[in-house]
Amino acid sequence: MRNVPGRAVPVNGRHVYVEESGQGQDWVVFEAGGGCGRTCWDPVLPLLASEARLVAYDRAGRALSSHSTQRLSIDDLAADLIAMTEAVVPGEFVLVAHSMGGLVARRAAERLAPRLRGLLLADVLPETSPVYDTWDQTTKKIDRMLAVTQTLTRFTPLARLFSGNMRRLFPADAYRTMLAEDFTPAGTSQTREEIQAVAAAVPQFRAQPPRLPACPTIVLSAGRAERGRERQHAANREHQRRYAETLPDGRHEDVDSGHFVQAEQPRLVADRIRQLLAASRKTDGQRC
Repeated sequence: MRNVPGRAVPVNGRHVYVEESGQGQDWVVFEAGGGCGRTCWDPVLPLLASEARLVAYDRAGRALSSHSTQRLSIDDLAADLIAMTEAVVPGEFVLVAHSMGGLVARRAAERLAPRLRGLLLADVLPETSPVYDTWDQTTKKIDRMLAVTQTLTRFTPLARLFSGNMRRLFPADAYRTMLAEDFTPAGTSQTREEIQAVAAAVPQFRAQPPRLPACPTIVLSAGRAERGRERQHAANREHQRRYAETLPDGRHEDVDSGHFVQAEQPRLVADRIRQLLAASRKTDGQRC
């Protein structure tokens, strides 16, 4: 999987690194979660390679994409996603997003609406969730932890230690690339930037939520909670379900998985993408 050729695509005065794979008439675009790049979709892409054209990329500042001297907001990242698809994807497509990437995808979907055939949100947390009520404090705690990690990831053995959960979840070649690109001082620095972007975006999303997508949308919730976070996890799942119920054509589904649904349940994710592609064909071009 890691021998996929890529290219730098200009977007908004910078560039993002894009990998294209697969074949067919359908197109699927993937938006990674916070702290991750294109490699986090490696478990899913081979399952769809014979059925669709697949586009995975690194957000600006991450991995092989260019770095910006200014802090990029969720709106900036959404604008990059829009520009990237305009440059790479010739027509309509299904958009798939994980975790923080869901904020980027939902904001981008407002302008992408005429081109979106469907939307798959994998364990994406709506801004209504009570976990965001104290997100400023949470962000400070996470940032302090990552500041230490940023220094220590200069040493490969420690980087392996900090990323042990990813090593268990992802294919070996994908993990090696993550270790070289994401679990580094530069990669950790960008993760800190993305967490700050989320903290700034939540009040904006609460004050003025993105327009609801009208196209077929599937919201997946990770069914397994981390130990000690069962109550918070249940509240998150409830708000994911409520968000799906507000959509004109939305569906919520609990998945037997931890947060990285695409790694633990790649076949299910691939199947739900197929369902969105099939649904958009049946509705003869209904769009978001």
